[in-house]
Amino acid sequence: MILAIALAGICTHTGLQAQSMWVKDYEVARNMVWDAKLSHNIGFLCDSICQGRATGTRGGVEASRWIMRQFAKSRLLKFSDTYCKRFYAGKGLLGRNVIGMLPGSKKTECDSYVIVGAHYDHLGTINGITYPGADSNASGVVALTTLADMFSSMKIMGRSFHSNIIFVAFDGNGMNLSGSKALWKMIEDGELVNPLTGRTITPEKISLMVNIDQIGCSLSPLSSGREDYLIMLGTHSLPPSKRGLLDFCNRQFALDMDLDKTYYGSKNFTDIFYRLSDQRTFIENRIPSVLFTSGITMNTNKTRDTAASLNIPVLKKRIFLMFHWIEKML
Repeated sequence: MILAIALAGICTHTGLQAQSMWVKDYEVARNMVWDAKLSHNIGFLCDSICQGRATGTRGGVEASRWIMRQFAKSRLLKFSDTYCKRFYAGKGLLGRNVIGMLPGSKKTECDSYVIVGAHYDHLGTINGITYPGADSNASGVVALTTLADMFSSMKIMGRSFHSNIIFVAFDGNGMNLSGSKALWKMIEDGELVNPLTGRTITPEKISLMVNIDQIGCSLSPLSSGREDYLIMLGTHSLPPSKRGLLDFCNRQFALDMDLDKTYYGSKNFTDIFYRLSDQRTFIENRIPSVLFTSGITMNTNKTRDTAASLNIPVLKKRIFLMFHWIEKML
C-alpha cells in the first residue's frame, strides 16, 4: 500500500512537471506578442518609406528588407544563403519573395513541409497618393513574422515538430499572384532545397499551405456582430480528422472567438474568395490549403486603410489561434 501511494505520488509529480513544461512552452510563445509591437510593425509597413509597397518599387524593396530582418531575428534558415528570391512579375517588373525555413527538429530529419504565407505588396503610390494597405496586407505580414517568432521560441525551448515550416512573404499578389506562382515553379523545377539537409523540396513533400490575407480589422463582423471573429476557408481540403481542430483550439486555449468556415454564409462567395489570394496557386496543384481572413471592408484598397483602422487586440487573439492551430497541424 505504501509503495503504491509513493508511486502514485511520483506519477502525479511527473505529470504536473510535464503539464507545467507544456504551459511554459505555450506561454513563452505568447509572450513574443504584445499590442505595441504589433502596432509598431504594422506602422512601419504603412509608413511613407514603404510608399504603399507596390511590386518593383523602392517602397516594395524597403518592405522586403524589413521582412528579411524579421526572419533573421527569428533565426529562420536561408535558401541558398539568401532570404530574397527574385522573379519576373510582369510589365517589366521584378518581384521579391522573402522565404525562410524553421526546421521541424534538430534530432531527426523531417521531409514534410508546411508553407505559411502572406503577401506584402499593395497598390503603392498612384498620382501622388499613397495607399498604406494596413489591413491589406500589412496585417497579414505582421501576423506571419509574429508566427515565425512564436515557433522559433518554441524551438529554443526544445520543441520538435513533424514538419518543417517554410515562411513566405509573397510579392506580386496584385500582379496575377506572380509571387506564389514563382515559388511553385521553383518547387516544380527542383530549385528549392532544404538548407539543413540539402534535399530537394518536391511538391509531394508539401502537406499544407496556410495563407493569411487581410486579418487586422473588425469592420466586417459575422452575423453575431462581435469584434473578435475569424474566418477560415478551405477546411474541406483537410483530412476529416483535422477539420474540427480550429474549434478545438478555440476552446482549449480559452480564446472564445467567433468563427466561420464560410465567407459570411454564402456558398458562392466562399468559392470565390477561397480562390482569390495566393493559396489559389497551391489549390490548383492539389495541396491542402486554407485562408485566414477577417474579410473585405469598406476600407479595402482605399487610402483610409490605415493602421489606425485596425483592431490590434483582436489581431493578437487571431494570431494566437492561428499559432495553436498550425502547431496541431504540424
